[in-house]
Amino acid sequence: MKRSYLTLIILLFTLIVTNAINSKADLTIQEQTKEFHFDTDSAINRYLSALTIEEKEKSDSYFEGGYWLMIVEFLLELIIAWVFLSLGLSKWIKRILFRFKNVNVKNLFYTIFYLLFAYLISFPLNICVSFFREHKYGLSNMNFGEWLTEDLIGLVLLLIAGSLLIMILFIAIRKVQENWWIWGSGVLTLFLILMIFIAPVFISPLFNDYKPLEEGKIKDEILSMARANGVPAENVYQFNASKQSNRISANVSGIGSTIRISLNDNLLNQCNLEEIKAVMAHELGHYVLNHIYEMIIYFSIIIFIGFAFINWLFKKGVVKYGKKWGVDELSDIGGLPLFILIFSFYFLIATPVTNNIIRSNEVEADYFGLNTAREPDGFASVAMKLSTYRKINPGKFEEFIFFDHPSGKSRVTIAMQWKSEHLE
Repeated sequence: MKRSYLTLIILLFTLIVTNAINSKADLTIQEQTKEFHFDTDSAINRYLSALTIEEKEKSDSYFEGGYWLMIVEFLLELIIAWVFLSLGLSKWIKRILFRFKNVNVKNLFYTIFYLLFAYLISFPLNICVSFFREHKYGLSNMNFGEWLTEDLIGLVLLLIAGSLLIMILFIAIRKVQENWWIWGSGVLTLFLILMIFIAPVFISPLFNDYKPLEEGKIKDEILSMARANGVPAENVYQFNASKQSNRISANVSGIGSTIRISLNDNLLNQCNLEEIKAVMAHELGHYVLNHIYEMIIYFSIIIFIGFAFINWLFKKGVVKYGKKWGVDELSDIGGLPLFILIFSFYFLIATPVTNNIIRSNEVEADYFGLNTAREPDGFASVAMKLSTYRKINPGKFEEFIFFDHPSGKSRVTIAMQWKSEHLE
């Protein structure tokens, strides 16, 4: 009987102590939850403050300079058109080509002459912008010989692809006449698709060396994310972008059989695994969300409207100045400088539209990357590294017009908001 009382007392004592311990544990968990409450605004400010005042001023200066360069480049197109049309260079080239009987051959050689002269006229600005300016801001690793070699490779590609495209475009103009802008936009769209298809295999290797990424944790993580999201890639390639600059980048390029996952050596050398996963998940998002095909559709519509705009404005220009320029109709190859000038003006005023199309896709890929890699801090950290040459905190109107990617502040913000919703 005494033993039963003793047992009962022990059980009651054990129950009381256990409840006390559990209550204390619950209180400790509540205190820890309170202590480690995630402050989204503080986290955002912590990342943004990592950029020094000097770095921010330098980044803002570089990026804002690009706004003015858009105007300068259009004014240069205006000068080129003036030299060809008003100073008679176009007439002179047509006289030289008069000996050719085949109109397509004439158009081909006229286009080559035009592209060469335009390159020479714009060469001083090209050096200032692409070489000296890049070195001024510490964004180029090339000496002048290396830069010139790549620039000339680009010129050769332009002469080959550009002259053939324009020759085919003028065939369409002659064949369908009034409706050329409908068929012409189709020609340019097909050319765009062709370039996307062949670029990873035939064009990109002209500028950089591509090789399979070595086996290891990074490659395994990237391919795992690719398999989990249905990206048909069996390998990952790296390329030596460090020979050109210190910029980090990656992409999923190509269509069909030419699809390729690539990342540059700067990303590998400057970023940790979490940052690399965040970047590659973003790039995989472009493929999974069909952004390549969306962009083809959007830009086909933009080109369609642009050619209609050219058709309208070109006719007005020929009516007023055609005799002076020696151009009587749109199918006359001598009007090519005016054609390109109008197209350049159209894309200049369409900048907010094209930038918003691209930026909306980038935002979608950002969210996809966060949900796939689940590395919000890696993503925010990379956004800050990109902000060394992209303005980090633009105004809303400024970002709407000039930014084709979300600003650094926007990206850090969505990363920390994502993190606050996934604290587990």
